[in-house]
Amino acid sequence: MGCGRIGAELAHLLDAEGHKVTVIDVDSASFDELPPDFGGMAFLGDATDEEVLTKAGMEQADAFVAVTRDDERNAMAAQIAKQIFDVPRVLCRIYDPLREDFYGGLGLEAISPTRVFVRMLKERLEG
Repeated sequence: MGCGRIGAELAHLLDAEGHKVTVIDVDSASFDELPPDFGGMAFLGDATDEEVLTKAGMEQADAFVAVTRDDERNAMAAQIAKQIFDVPRVLCRIYDPLREDFYGGLGLEAISPTRVFVRMLKERLEG
């Protein structure tokens, strides 16, 4: 879910490696981020809507990644994927580092790019 720079790049990388990829976004213009050779499916809709996820084929998904700019939508869609569709691997991006722990406590694998980048900077400074 989410076809901005990160979502489009991840979709392209997975598609190039031979994975079957479906990208879901609420804005059709966001699909312009996908390269011309993208072989996956671009699905217009709100991934917090169970009906949209069903139409997009979520029942067959091995993984789900939510990378929109909205922490709450990412967490909500991730919970739906995990708990309703029983997707084995679910990840969501959480901008606010304090929310990363909160969503982790709910059983979601949440990743805060802020924390990841700070750790990388610290390692470079120290090493």
